[in-house]
Amino acid sequence: QVQLVESGGGLVQAGDSLRLSCAGSGRTGSIFSMGWFRQVPGQAREFVAAISWSGADTYYADSVKGRFTISRDQGQNTVYLEMNRLKPEDTAVYFCAAPHPDGPALTSRNAGSLNLYDYWGQGTQVTVSS
Repeated sequence: QVQLVESGGGLVQAGDSLRLSCAGSGRTGSIFSMGWFRQVPGQAREFVAAISWSGADTYYADSVKGRFTISRDQGQNTVYLEMNRLKPEDTAVYFCAAPHPDGPALTSRNAGSLNLYDYWGQGTQVTVSS
């Protein structure tokens, strides 16, 4: 079993920056790909960014490309989402997610698919005021 815990959410103003963290545990010895999604009440959960287990490959939603950066500690199941030039429309609950360590490899075709991910954190609220 894999557990994911997010932190770093909060209330900021438009144009500000915020960094989210996600710590993964369980499956000792396994390094797995991880992703970030976000959800507004009443709307579908949407893909934000993902990073491969090695950190060599990253993928982003068009809405955040150029403003958000996903990264990870080398050899660790800890990932970060650096969010710059935040907009009110970035307001959402942000979730960290991970596929099963023995599941399909992360690719550009599946990185944004909810179905790829088997484990989810509890979410952290990000609110951007105008």
